[in-house]
Amino acid sequence: MLFVGGTEIIILVVVIGVLIFGAAKIPQLAKTFGKAKAEYKKGEIEGDKELKEFKENNNDEKS
Repeated sequence: MLFVGGTEIIILVVVIGVLIFGAAKIPQLAKTFGKAKAEYKKGEIEGDKELKEFKENNNDEKS
C-alpha cells in the first residue's frame, strides 16, 4: 500500500490544482477560499452568540 505523508499530499493537491485550473487561477481560488473561511468563522461566532443568548433567556424563564 502506498503511504503518502502530509507534505506530499499538499504538493499533490497543488499540482492537480495547477493542472485543472491553471497557474493564473490559483491565487484567485486561494483568495476566494480565504473569504469563505472568514465568513464561516463569522457565522460560527454569531451562531454561538445566539445559542448563548437563547440558553440565558431559557434559564431566566425557568427561574
